[in-house]
Amino acid sequence: MSEPNAPQDPFEVYRRLWGPLGVPVPGMAMPTLDPQELDKRIQELKAVEAWLGMNLNMLRLAIQALEMQKAGLAAMQQAMAAASPQDKDRKP
Repeated sequence: MSEPNAPQDPFEVYRRLWGPLGVPVPGMAMPTLDPQELDKRIQELKAVEAWLGMNLNMLRLAIQALEMQKAGLAAMQQAMAAASPQDKDRKP
């Protein structure tokens, strides 16, 4: 049985939360003292950061393209609405 005043692992809550789902939580494993392992983890996280940054930029471009498309459609609808009263005046 554990002592009531014993320090608890602050990451245990996250391990219990994510563990049953089978989702590995990065950085939640035992810390390592091996500099090569730390360098490997740093490089992996930098690669993930670069990938996420690229995806964020692609998402921003997609949003901008949709906003431009929406603005173009709105302008076209306004032009058609402005032209339609003139068409009614031309009828015999």
